[in-house]
Amino acid sequence: MTTMLGLSLRGREVLMVGGGSVTARRLRRFLADGALVRVVAPELAEETRELVAEHAVTWHQRRFRRGDVTGAWIVHTATGDQEVDRTVAAQCERRRVICIDASDGTIGSARLTAQASSGDVVIGVTGELGVDPRRSMEIRDAVADLLTSGRLPVRRHRRGLLGRVDLIGGGPGPADLMTVRARRLLAEADVVVADRLGPATELRAELGPGVLVIDVGKSPGNHPVPQHEINALLVEHARAGKRVVRLKGGDPFVLGRGGEEVLACVAAGVPVDVTPGVSSAISVPQSAGIPVTHRGVASALHVVNGQGEIADATLAAMKDDSVTTVVLMGVAALPRITAAALAHGIPAEQPVAIVENGHSAAQRTIRSTLEHVVADAHAAQVQNPAVIVFGGVAAAGLLLPVTGLFAESTA
Repeated sequence: MTTMLGLSLRGREVLMVGGGSVTARRLRRFLADGALVRVVAPELAEETRELVAEHAVTWHQRRFRRGDVTGAWIVHTATGDQEVDRTVAAQCERRRVICIDASDGTIGSARLTAQASSGDVVIGVTGELGVDPRRSMEIRDAVADLLTSGRLPVRRHRRGLLGRVDLIGGGPGPADLMTVRARRLLAEADVVVADRLGPATELRAELGPGVLVIDVGKSPGNHPVPQHEINALLVEHARAGKRVVRLKGGDPFVLGRGGEEVLACVAAGVPVDVTPGVSSAISVPQSAGIPVTHRGVASALHVVNGQGEIADATLAAMKDDSVTTVVLMGVAALPRITAAALAHGIPAEQPVAIVENGHSAAQRTIRSTLEHVVADAHAAQVQNPAVIVFGGVAAAGLLLPVTGLFAESTA
């Protein structure tokens, strides 16, 4: 039987006997763990020599001596000479020091696992019958893939004194457009504070039993949970020692009030981090075949919150042929925006596209012009969530024929 242990080597002495390429690979791992490494070898391979020099590792340029084992927690031997490796292992056995033999694993008392980590979870793979590095690495990689994609139950069951908050961007909606890190953080969560938009509904089935999901979603004219209460929820649950995920549509820092939530956590002394997401300002137009920048058409992007005032900068952007203006949360404000733009002298024939329910089965696109878009949107009964694109990139057929995936709805 083989017993696997999780051993911290930080600040502890490791002796490496041999200076070849195997030593170089393992040396990187020991250094990453914070070990204090000594190397004993008559010569060093080039990659080992570089690591020794870079990290100021102590190198004894000679053959192994019995007394070298003294003081070491672990000894790693990879000389390529079985007699030397047996001598090293025998000295370790006498002194009750763990010995790792890098050859076939039959000499030493321990083996290094094929190791991977995801967040604070570390996995190691080895075998009972001899050493088979390729097999171990293939199994490790398969398990690591499950870990990083959030498909394994990695939620903690023992609470710490202080939890943490992770703001994660859910992207435009489909779960497979989220980042790998975001999926992993969701798998670790005790509490999920979720917006109305984004992949929250799709992902609920993947959350472990006992995960608390708090809906704080807003819709136009309906904000059931004010922002200050959302901030308080994040802090309250984190202070109770829980891992809190604030799941937001799009990206937390693109018109998502993520900055306010970070400030609230910092002020309360709660650890907080942000994982970016695909912003709907870019991804929703893309779903309709609209690039927000395109050589020869637009070289800059201006993103606007449609619920705010129409700033001079927005009108200037809309008047500049090289700029694409994207309006989020702007359906109700569309008459106001177009009226201001026309009064500012922006051409009435400027292309406009409205992409409704982007990246979903209910997606549709309304193509129009600045002069007619309000009437066309009214006739099509456009509703949120929708992204409005002003500028040359919104012209029909710019990239692809308006058929199939990019089919249009016309008023």
